[in-house]
Amino acid sequence: MSASPPPRRFVLCADDYGLSPGVGTAIRDLIEQGRLSATSCMTVCPGWADEAAKLKPLGARADIGLHLTLTDQAPLGSMPRLAPAGRLPPLGRLMPLALTRRLNRAEIDAEVRRQVDAFTAAFGTAPAFIDGHQHVHQLPIIRDAVIAALKTLPGAYARLCRDPAEAIARRGIAVPKTLLISGLGQRFAALAHRHGVPVNASFRGVYDFATSQPFPEMMGRFLDRMPPGTLVMVHPGIPDEELRRADPLVGPRAVEYEYLRSPAFSTLLDGLNLRPGRFAEAMASRG
Repeated sequence: MSASPPPRRFVLCADDYGLSPGVGTAIRDLIEQGRLSATSCMTVCPGWADEAAKLKPLGARADIGLHLTLTDQAPLGSMPRLAPAGRLPPLGRLMPLALTRRLNRAEIDAEVRRQVDAFTAAFGTAPAFIDGHQHVHQLPIIRDAVIAALKTLPGAYARLCRDPAEAIARRGIAVPKTLLISGLGQRFAALAHRHGVPVNASFRGVYDFATSQPFPEMMGRFLDRMPPGTLVMVHPGIPDEELRRADPLVGPRAVEYEYLRSPAFSTLLDGLNLRPGRFAEAMASRG
C-alpha cells in the first residue's frame, strides 16, 4: 500500500494582533493549537507592548509580522498632512489621496519606519513580513515606502493580495470587493519582483463581514483548489470592551475564532490534506 502524500502547506494568517486583549488571546490560542501559522501586529495600538510580550514565546511557531496601519488610529509620530489632528483618516479618505498621489512620501516613509521600529523594540526581532490594515500597503506611494522598508529586513516577505479573476468569480464571495483588492496588487507585485522582495503566490480570505453566508462554508471555498504558495487571511477574536471601542468588527471575529478552533475545521483540513504552514513551507510546496 502506498503511503499517503504529506499535507500541503499554506499560510493561515490572523490579522489585527494587538488591537485588543481578546483578539490577542484568541490568536495566541490558535497558534498554540497549530490552527494558525502567521499573525500580523498593529504596533500603533496602546496595548502593543504588553501583547508583544505575551506573543514572544510563540515566535518560533508562526511568522510574526507588521500590520501597517494608516487608517482610523493614532500614528506613532507627527503626520501634519495625513493626520493633522493626531488621528489617521478612514480608508475612504486615504484611498483617493493615495490613488491621486497626494500623499507625502517622506511622511509615509517616516511612519512606516516608526511602526517597524516599534515592532522590533517590543518583540525583540524584526517583523517576518509586512502587510497592511485594510490592505493599504498596496496603495500608490505607500507601496513604495513598504518595499523600501522590506529591503532593510533581510528575509522578510510581503503579503500580495492578488488572485486570478476566474478563481475569485468561482468562489463567489464578495466578488467586487475582492477584485478591487486584487487589482491593487498588480503594481505591488511588479514592484516587489523588481526589488527581490518575496511574496505569496495566491491570496484568499476577503469577504463582506455583514454577509449572511456561514463562515465554515466560506472557509471551504477559500481552501478549495488552492494553488501552492497561498496565504489565507482571517480575523479571529474574543469580543471585549476594548475591541468594541476600537473597531466595528466584533461579532464575526468570535464566529471565526470558534470555527478555527473547532473539530469541524480540523476535519476540513484533513479532507483536503492541508495544514497551516509558515511562509517558507508554503512556498516550498510550489516545487
